[in-house]
Amino acid sequence: MELTVVGSGTAAPEPERVCSAFFITAGGTRVLVDCGPGAVHHLARFTLPWQRLDHLVISHFHNDHIGDLPMLMFALKWGLEQRRTAPLSVWAPPGIQGLLAGMAGIFGDHVTDPGFPLHVHEIAPGHDGPLGRGLSLAATATPHTDHSLALRFQARRAGTIGYTGDTGPSHDVALFLAGVDLLIAECSFPDDLAMDSHLTPSSLAGMAHTARPGRLMVSHVYPQLDRHDVAALIAAAGWDGPVVRAKDGMALRVPFTEGP
Repeated sequence: MELTVVGSGTAAPEPERVCSAFFITAGGTRVLVDCGPGAVHHLARFTLPWQRLDHLVISHFHNDHIGDLPMLMFALKWGLEQRRTAPLSVWAPPGIQGLLAGMAGIFGDHVTDPGFPLHVHEIAPGHDGPLGRGLSLAATATPHTDHSLALRFQARRAGTIGYTGDTGPSHDVALFLAGVDLLIAECSFPDDLAMDSHLTPSSLAGMAHTARPGRLMVSHVYPQLDRHDVAALIAAAGWDGPVVRAKDGMALRVPFTEGP
């Protein structure tokens, strides 16, 4: 599998980071995970094949994770030199059908009728099934919103990527993500601003200690924490594994063949 960080930011606007979005390629299957504001233009900036996207997977419905969804559909309908005919599948928590209908009422019919087949699937905690061509998707609930999900992508031949989405501390989420090659994890705030719906260095270190990923990628860091050495804080809190800080445009091959 190959992963490109499209957006690693938060609701706080920054010049070098847009909101949450990650592009996964495995066995010819192209998946965009979350589609926060700025993601569509970053797909082009990093020369990712957004025109041939197969699946869009949404972790939850907060603005910083779905804000560019109407723009993606607009680009796929009107931004191509040749009309798209291949289907696109959308995988999201319950409520996605109503959300898309509401967006269509505001932005236009292209959201639900982009000129090619749009297959919309509601996924609930416990979902575990194929995305196609050797890649599967599993989901579990996170303590963030009523329907927020953590996600696990498994390639048939090799490689697993876990994504916490937005989550508060959760032993169950850590167990769900256990043993993944790469764990993309939010780490929103410093420990003195801890809350039930987001992670801090200490709570992320605890979850990582349970999950034991091959590598921990830290994303979704708010300015209150960003001024600190996040990796050092996670290590000081007890996580002894490799940590990489997500940066927009960063590309990794999973499982890893070189480097920390």
